[in-house]
Amino acid sequence: MSHEPASPDPQPPAAVGLGRGEEGLAADAAEALDGFLRHLELERGRSANTIRAYRADLTGLLAGVTALAELDLGRLREWLSAAHGAGLGRATLARRAAAARTFTAWLARGGLLTSDPGARLTSPRPHRTLPEVLRADQAEELLDAAGSGAAEGDPENLRDLLLLELLYATGVRIGELCGLDVGDVDDTRRTVRVLGKGDRERTVVYGVPASTALRRWLAEGRPTLARPGSPPALLLGVRGRRLDPRVARGVVHRAVSAVPGAPDIGPHGLRHAAATHLLDGGADLRYVQELLGHATLSTTQLYTHVTPERLKVVHEQAHPRA
Repeated sequence: MSHEPASPDPQPPAAVGLGRGEEGLAADAAEALDGFLRHLELERGRSANTIRAYRADLTGLLAGVTALAELDLGRLREWLSAAHGAGLGRATLARRAAAARTFTAWLARGGLLTSDPGARLTSPRPHRTLPEVLRADQAEELLDAAGSGAAEGDPENLRDLLLLELLYATGVRIGELCGLDVGDVDDTRRTVRVLGKGDRERTVVYGVPASTALRRWLAEGRPTLARPGSPPALLLGVRGRRLDPRVARGVVHRAVSAVPGAPDIGPHGLRHAAATHLLDGGADLRYVQELLGHATLSTTQLYTHVTPERLKVVHEQAHPRA
């Protein structure tokens, strides 16, 4: 298995707030945006990535506005129309419209706008396309190859095997996996405590292959990569720091690309595969929802494939005229 490049470990992300007058915005608009981003971070517990996305979208919305009072429905529609004209997709337009609606609602509640122009803003619904997913035999081939690569005990290969096993076994997000500490894993019960979106905590389970990979990594691999100042992270990079999600994505892409006929997927593709294969095996959709950490069942339905074979089995078991 390919090793990660020996590049410097990433630095902690910078503050995600926006100071007054930055980005060339009008003073009252910049101040309002700064307050809104702090509201998302401190009161609603949004992740740094989510806040950055809001900042980027809303900075574009407020650019050219000379005073916050100019933010009306016409301005919102003009902004979305320009994005559409630039060729942005339906999903991006829907995301931008949602960000604008959340922002203007907050402005209206705080008395910064006399009314909420976003309440009447509509946007196209994104196409809900099914993602490509590994077949069960391809997932098995992927993990068998990773196991062969780790057979000689190279610490990076041992780590990469554990990374792949846990992604497929638990369906966790790559950021959640890289954020795990050693103390979050209870191997006697084969459970992992995960901190997900919105700081929601959940417990996920894993099987014997992942447990075997975990024990080898902790006994043989992690002690080799750890340094005196290493954090308690479960997965470490070559410099002994917490594994960067970008490096982890590269591990997944390289491993999947070696499987003949497999779709070009990353960590989220393994998340989709875990959910789909659970459903094919008879798992209840609400169990899969809990495993993936989704707030609503509709999100889980998008992330999963219910195959015709599974539908046929359920129909034959449940329908009186099957």
